Order: sequence, then C-alpha cells, then structure tokens
Amino acid sequence: MPRPAFANWLSDTNDVTQIFLAAGQIPGLINMAGGLPDPSTWPIADLSALAANAISNHPKDALAYAPIEGLPSLRDTIAARFSAPGLHLHRDNVMITSGGMQALDLLGKVLLDDGSLIAAQSPAYLGALDAWRPRRPIYRPMHLHANDFDPEAAFQGAQFAYTVPNFSNPTGRLVGLDQRQALLSAAQTTGTWLIEDDPYGTLYYDSAPLPRMLSLSASNSPHEDTPYDGPVIYLGTLSKELAPGLRVGWVIAAPQMIRALVTAKQGSDMSTSGLSQRITQDAFAAGLTDRILPEILALYRARRDALCAAMTTHLADLFTWEIPAGGMFVWATARDPALNTDALLPEALAQGVCITPSSVFDPHGLNRRAIRINFTLNDPEKLTEGVRRLARAAKSCLIKAA
Repeated sequence: MPRPAFANWLSDTNDVTQIFLAAGQIPGLINMAGGLPDPSTWPIADLSALAANAISNHPKDALAYAPIEGLPSLRDTIAARFSAPGLHLHRDNVMITSGGMQALDLLGKVLLDDGSLIAAQSPAYLGALDAWRPRRPIYRPMHLHANDFDPEAAFQGAQFAYTVPNFSNPTGRLVGLDQRQALLSAAQTTGTWLIEDDPYGTLYYDSAPLPRMLSLSASNSPHEDTPYDGPVIYLGTLSKELAPGLRVGWVIAAPQMIRALVTAKQGSDMSTSGLSQRITQDAFAAGLTDRILPEILALYRARRDALCAAMTTHLADLFTWEIPAGGMFVWATARDPALNTDALLPEALAQGVCITPSSVFDPHGLNRRAIRINFTLNDPEKLTEGVRRLARAAKSCLIKAA
C-alpha cells in the first residue's frame, strides 16, 4: 500500500545547510560556507568544571525537566545583563530557548498563518527562511541601505519585520544608528512587531557597539516596577559567544509575547536542557564570556583581514565586496552577471572549497550573482588557499557559461 505523502512545504526547501554542515567530513575540503566559530575559542577546561559543578551541586537544575520558560535564575541574569538606562527588564520579559533557531521557529508558530506577510531585511538569513517555510509566508524585502527605503511603508500590514542589524547574515552589513531609530519609529507607529536577531552583537572589530534597538525603545518601560512592553523582540544566543553545542538562546520581549512563545515551546521541546542552562548561568556569573571575548575578537579580526587580502589578490577581477566591520561573513557579488553562483557551488566543491550561493538567502531564489564567505572557522593559510580554489572554480564557471 502506498504511504501518505510528505507535507507540501518539504518540496520547497533547500539542501545547502546540510551541504555545508557535512562539508567538515570531506577530507581536504576547506569549508568557508557556514557561520561556524573556531573550536579553539571554546574554553574547554572552564566548561568542564562548570558542567561538573552543575551536576554535583545543582542536580535538580541540571538533570530534571526545567521550567518551560527557562531557569528563573538564568532569566533574571539575562534580564539584568540586557537592562539599560530607562530599560527595566524583568524575568517576565525573558524566555530561554534551545538555540537561536528555536526562537525563530516559535515566532513563526505564534505569529504566522499560511500566507502571512513578513517584512524581511534582504538578503535574509537562511535559517529564518527555513524556520518559517512550513507556514508559506509572503515576503516583502527590505533593502535597508537603499536611499529610498521607507520603513513605515515596509511595515504596513506585516505580521512582523525581521532584521539582523549587527553584521547581517549573509551580507555582514552593520545597520547604522539612524536606520535603527527609523525602524523602531516605524514599529511604534504601525504597531508591527520588530524582530532584532542579534547572534553577532559581540563581534565588533573596528568600533564600539551601537545601541540595540531594544535599548533604543527604552522609553516604553519608564518605571522600574513595570516590565518592558515595547515592540522589539530581541533574540540572543550563546553560540557565537561561548559554544554552539550548548544550544542556549533567549528571547527578550513584552510579557504577552513571552507567554505566547512559552505556549508554543510547550508543544515543541517542553524545555531547554537544564544542564546547559545551569552552565550558562554559572558562566555568566563567573564572567567567562567577558574574559574570552578579547581573544575571540583578535582572532577573528586577523582572519577577516587575511580573507579580504587574499580576495584582493585572487578575486578582485571576479567579484566586488565590502570589508565588514564585524561578524563572520564577507558578501561578494560577481562582476559578470553570467557567473551563476548556484552553478559555482558544485564547481567550488570539485575544487575543494565550500561557499554559500546567494539564492538561498532570497525567498524567491532569484538572486544568483553573489556568495557568502565565512572567515571565522579557518586559519589565514586555509583562507588563502580556499580563495585560490574559489578563483579557479569561478573562472571554470565563466568558461562553461560562455
């Protein structure tokens, strides 16, 4: 007997994420595709001690089912960590998630019906597109750096506006202060939820961090005894700050939004790992993330510079790009429109290097002229060799396209 068919949305997905996560298992291949931190940045001895302490001294926190919304102590810590002058965050403003990706999935569950409209920073993060794909939303692209961009017009009728203001995935661009204020003003005027997805907010290499849109909306919680009730939904993660395997993220939002997300999480995984939450709580208390950050910044800054130098040597006649001021990625656009980067991916793999084509960051799959290159995972020598291989692959593609 034939079995029932899979859900229709599965036919619309892509396999690029699986390709670059699996690329690390291919001998000799240089993976420049994923947003992967360097394992050398993980404080293994400290995390081992924190894990042992969590199990030995806090077994109920570490080994039992955790509250759906997260351990109260960690929620209090996150609230205190992200409070600012005029922004009085409370435990009711915080939910702990199983990584930043779960937050995106849960937001889709509580805000999207089939065919709902999303105003999304364009190009858009692949993981967000994947998380919301089952709901088949309609996308209104927001080109935040365009001179004619009108935030209020973009927000009208949308269930939410999605942004990655700090070194956007995939472009690596930083959204300026004026643009942040304009986005916030549009959210307040239209009543649209404004998602501030911030996995790279600690990775500033050339300047002091800009204020978060969450902080800029501080006037919405003027009294210390009143939880924040503004339009910003702030998403954070430990993946780039400490270690991705802990799978700890958080949502900071108005209490009504947190309650809705908790209901959705109940039917998802019940709770985030108590052990990971306890390790995170103790890591923050010990100042571990603050202690290791300068070394991470120095390492990644040098790798960014090495990648861009190699690109100048080997790719300047093939691509244009901007040097990012932070984050994990360089976004390169082909000079020749005949260079289809969907076709470039298999050519690059054949040459022993993996990159991400631009089509997967476009909800309609039409942008096929750019690539995202990661610089955080590999040392300068590998980055340089990866760029050499990429140049050979791009030239081969152009010959085949002629």
